[in-house]
Amino acid sequence: MKTRLACFLMLAVAAAGAQTRTTTSADTLPAGTAVRMKLETPLSTSANKPGDRFAGKVIDAVSVNGRQVIPVGASVEGHVMRADEPRRIHGTPVLDLRPETVILPNGERYMIVASLVDTSNHPDVEVNEEGEIHGRGHDKRDLEGLGVGAAGGAGLGWLAGRGSGMLIGTGIGVAAAAGHWLARHHSTALPAGTEIIMELNRPMSFTTLTAAREGGE
Repeated sequence: MKTRLACFLMLAVAAAGAQTRTTTSADTLPAGTAVRMKLETPLSTSANKPGDRFAGKVIDAVSVNGRQVIPVGASVEGHVMRADEPRRIHGTPVLDLRPETVILPNGERYMIVASLVDTSNHPDVEVNEEGEIHGRGHDKRDLEGLGVGAAGGAGLGWLAGRGSGMLIGTGIGVAAAAGHWLARHHSTALPAGTEIIMELNRPMSFTTLTAAREGGE
């Protein structure tokens, strides 16, 4: 009986010595943390629609408590919330992107709640306070195009009817140019490689599982 008990205790001690100890430590990125990424998916108001997916790569590592938690090369995935392309008479083209997931190089996935705040290498767009990307709206080039259309119509009228035809042609040219101008849509595009900066709207927690043998380092 005593021999069996001694053997049992020895086995229990040996098992405890070989048991893997798992500890959990949590690192949290606070709300407002900036994450800079480079777009891998080309996007545009003319080609995309709500629900389309997009992806990017992190280009600046993000650290917390002295430890790197989002390395360069991590992926960011999300979807298009809005893609509007208004007519020239009003408004600007809008892309609204929603980052949703950070995927680390080891395959770990973390959900995020974030908004875009800047597109650092794309001078033709700007990001508003709601995180929407706005392209160029009505500008001087549109008026120049309208003027060219009117002048072209006047020239055609003059050639067709000389004198009086010039007035008719001018009216036709203005009407045609205005109709063409009003019918066209402003569009904007973000090519692959566009640098985008997003900020976390809520804290983002990373949980790291570390394993070590009892009595090890």
